[in-house]
Amino acid sequence: MASELHETIFTAKQERHKNLFLNYRNLNIFPGELLKDEGLQFLERLYMKRNSLTILPDNLAQKLPNLIEFDNALQVICPEIGRLRSLRHLRLSNNQLKFLPQELGDLKELETLDVSMNLLRTLPGRLHQCLSLQCLTADRNLLHCLPRHLCMLPDLNELSLAANCLTSLPLDLGRSMELQFVFVDNNVHLKGLPSYLYNKVIGCSGCGLAVQVSGGKQLSLTLGDLNVPLPSEVKAIGSEADRVLTLEEIVMRSLYLTYSQPGKDVKFLPRFLLPTSLLDLLQCPLGHCHRCSQPMFTIVYPKLFPLRETALAGVHRRTTVSFVAYCCSSQCLQMFDLQS
Repeated sequence: MASELHETIFTAKQERHKNLFLNYRNLNIFPGELLKDEGLQFLERLYMKRNSLTILPDNLAQKLPNLIEFDNALQVICPEIGRLRSLRHLRLSNNQLKFLPQELGDLKELETLDVSMNLLRTLPGRLHQCLSLQCLTADRNLLHCLPRHLCMLPDLNELSLAANCLTSLPLDLGRSMELQFVFVDNNVHLKGLPSYLYNKVIGCSGCGLAVQVSGGKQLSLTLGDLNVPLPSEVKAIGSEADRVLTLEEIVMRSLYLTYSQPGKDVKFLPRFLLPTSLLDLLQCPLGHCHRCSQPMFTIVYPKLFPLRETALAGVHRRTTVSFVAYCCSSQCLQMFDLQS
């Protein structure tokens, strides 16, 4: 087996192969021959499915460029993967990954990321910096929530998060016109979908079937027999009877309006003026009003629309989810129309 592997790599170097297939080789360490000399600088695609690798070498980025696909028993992805600046497709499905390095955010050319069937509980906070990302697949993990910053991805077209442990979704998910396909099937604790998703292609079969959400201190919205947990970042909710915004929300909206003007930047706001949590919200608001797009920071005005009472009821049968409209004021809440 070792001599066959040596011959395969030697031939690839000599003939300057762009694709190298090392699938089903029973490898438990990364082949050192791949990193020797400069013979594989031209390699574009490396496939190593169904091996037993647990870690990747630190100097991988220096030796192998462009497109890489892994499907092993990896337990760790080294931060150096962020140096593969030409990487466009990264497939890390069916491994044992428990976390992903923040350095993935350095992959500005990345278009496809597949991290399905791992042990991930969170996604990197800097993933929204992958400005070319079009397809993100993270099915069959242990995700409880998504970073709201993911809603900032300008080119994201497809998001698949089936069979996780999600209890809520970011307020702005679906606000981008580019995002057209969202699949969250079999998240049994997920009972609310942002109303932005109403006109998207969605998969939500098996959602909301759990009797109650276990643990957590999330606020929730109740309508009849429905009880829908809201994202944990939502700390206050208003109602149609509330006519005046809180002072904190008024200040945040004023600061945002000021520092979103040309030539201004929140980064230059004196740090002593606001707590770190509020400074982060100024850079990435909690969400935008589903009616008028006003940024929201410390309070939202939500309203439930049970899917079973919408035109989509005949399409999505095995689910008990509701669409949640997040509005910026009682006035917008009263005027919001899911069908418009």
